[in-house]
This record gives sequence, C-alpha cells and structure tokens, in this order.
Amino acid sequence: MKKRTYRKRALQDVDIAALALDLRSGRLVVAIDVAKVDMVAALTDGVPGPPRVLATVAWRNPTDNGEFLALLDTVRASGLAVQIVMESSGTYGDVLRQQLVDRGFPVFRVSGKQTYDAREVYDGVPSVHDAKSAGIIAKLHLDGQSAPWCAPTDDKRRLQASILQMDLHHEHYLRLVHKLEGYLARHWPEISVMLELTSATLLAVLGRIGGPADLARDTEAARRLMRGMSHGLMSDEKIDAVVRAATTTAGVEMLAEERAALMLLASEAHRSLRAFKEAKTRVEALGADGPARAIAPVVGRTTAAVLVTEVGDGREFASVGAYLKAFGLNLKERSSGKHKGLLKLTKRGPSRARQYLWLATCRWLQKDRIARAWYEAKIARDGGRRAKAVTALMRKFAKALFHVARGVPLDSTKLFDLTRLRLSQATAPA
Repeated sequence: MKKRTYRKRALQDVDIAALALDLRSGRLVVAIDVAKVDMVAALTDGVPGPPRVLATVAWRNPTDNGEFLALLDTVRASGLAVQIVMESSGTYGDVLRQQLVDRGFPVFRVSGKQTYDAREVYDGVPSVHDAKSAGIIAKLHLDGQSAPWCAPTDDKRRLQASILQMDLHHEHYLRLVHKLEGYLARHWPEISVMLELTSATLLAVLGRIGGPADLARDTEAARRLMRGMSHGLMSDEKIDAVVRAATTTAGVEMLAEERAALMLLASEAHRSLRAFKEAKTRVEALGADGPARAIAPVVGRTTAAVLVTEVGDGREFASVGAYLKAFGLNLKERSSGKHKGLLKLTKRGPSRARQYLWLATCRWLQKDRIARAWYEAKIARDGGRRAKAVTALMRKFAKALFHVARGVPLDSTKLFDLTRLRLSQATAPA
C-alpha cells in the first residue's frame, strides 16, 4: 500500500461533500481503533471486499469526542447510512460507544485477536499501528467477521461489580494471612500446626487478645472467645491445647510494637474475611434467578454466577467447541513437517472463569468415582503430571456444563469410557 493510505487528518479537515461523492455504496463504515487518548477511525466505503479507506481521522479521547460525534451526525444528515465498528479494547471505548448508541448509530464489534492476526494479510507487512488497525477493523467488518455490540444488562453489571468486590476482599485477606504467617513462625510457631491460619477463630483471638503471652495471661477470656467464634464446634481438648501452646511456646518474645502489628494484621484479615463472605452472599443472591441457576447445583452458586458473568450462558453457544473457546480451553498446536508440537491451551478466555472452573473441577474430582478413576489413569499415562490431568478433566467438565445449562443432568458415564477404565455401568458418583 502507498504511504499516504495511512496518513491521518484532523476531524475539521474532513470534507463531507467530497466524502459523499466518493462513496459508492451509500453506506459509510466508520472503523474505530480504540485507545486511552489517541483515537483513530478509518472512514470506509461499505462496498464488500477490500476496504476503500476514504479518510483516516484522529482525535483525542474523551475531550474531542463531541466533535467526532458531530461529524457523524452531519454525515447522517446528508442522507448517508452510517455503521460503526469498534475493537473490544477494555473500557476505553465504553463512553464513546454509549454516546453512539444513544444517538441511534448501529455499533458492531470485532475481536482484538482477529485484528492482530490479520496485520500481515492486510498489506503484506507484519507491522501494526493505529491507522492500519482501523483499516483492518473495517476489513473484518466488511468480511462479515463482526457482530452487533450488545451492551451488558444492568443485572450483569451488578454481578460483575459484586464479583470484583468479592475477589478484591479475598485477595486482600490472603495477602494479610501470608504476612501473618511470617509473624507467627517467629513468635508462636506451634499454633500453625494446631489451627489453620485462615481460621476465623484464630484471627479473632490474635486480633482481640494479642500474642501468646497475652493468651497465657488471660486464659479464660481466650477460652470464651474460641468457644464463641467456633459456635461451640471447637472441642475443649483443642482449646486446652491452644492455651498450653501459648504458655509454653518456644517463639521469640514479642516487643510492644510487634504485638501491635500482629493484632492489626489479624484484625484486618478478620475484617477482610467477613467482607469477603458478605460479598459472596451478594453474588449468590444476584445470580440465583438468572441463567446461573441451571448449573449452580453442579458447581455451586458462587462459581455458577462467575462462569455465567465471565463467559456467558451455555445456551447462547452454538456448540461445545464454541463454549470451550470462550473459556480459553481450546487447544493450539505448532507443528511443521516432521516436527509435531505439543497441544496447549490457548487461554484466550477470562482467567477468572478458568480459576473458578479449576476449583469446581477439583471438587467434582473428589466426589465422583468415575472422574477420579479417569484422573488417576491419566496421571499414570503421563508420568505423574497431576496439573495436566486436572486441566484435561477441566475440559471434560466444561463440556458437561454446556449440556447441564440446557437442562441435561450431569452423567459421568457419558463423559468417560467405562470399558477402558474397567468400571461397570453400576459405578455411580460418590
């Protein structure tokens, strides 16, 4: 392509009359390369085939968006049909997209990966820049590779925000617990063997009473607090053992500042744990009446809400393969001639969805005898690679969820070859 093809111009330099005369189809396709500040759009003729870029305009987001919208209004007022196509690039284009929708412009979206992959096919040069990306976006749209951009519903936005809050509280809680582990390893090493560091009871004791010396001085208060926090589930024997460990610990004696830091860490971790549980309850409540309800009995209400929010309702996908691809669980291979590359996950989907699906798969593995038998056989075949076996099982579980979303009960006998596993048909999930 000639160098001037990618030459950008300012919005005020666009001649609408000349643009209309040069337009053969009567339809202007405006392909926008979204950026945080420097936005670029290719004004393209809507004739199918190789894109005819009539002009490439640049403006600053969000300060000049009003001028860009005024330009589109003028084009439409001249009798031309206008279509907008944008790349899905995070949230930087959300404000402009909403303004376009409010003005009644049809908005389409293309995949950022498709744009990147087409960079050399477009002009024979493996380079990428804003003006070229806008042209590629236009080509993909004219080739039928775009889809209408549907804004998320209010219910989905509420779920997304609640899931974000839940994860933020959980991440903060785990960071604090990891810091607390270092303190306890120095000043009270015995306690980590007796109680989980994530225990709300332990966090409450450390946050309200203090270190081991404080527990040893006020054993009755410590006993009452442990009974209350555990709702009576913590046995007297274990409570006595914790008190003895505080009295006889070999840990380094704490200074006043170290005691204050320990109490702050524990109380803040306990607060974050409570906030996480409250956010989790909100997520479950918001997802209870939506499409997550179909898969909730299989993966749990929280995981169901996350999967539907991040990936989508399984009923919206045309095939199992499309559902796997949305997770990023489809396989890729790099082979050439006699070289056969390994199959690997593309991981193109949302990582949060894969994380929750991984945990759900591990729970399923513990409960289902057939899945566990296949998992153990897979480990034996692959030389003890457990993570690889869980990943393979996760793909099978995702395939099952595709059908569960359509009302089909989860049946492990349809996912695995019982003959190869040497299991009878009577073998049922535990």
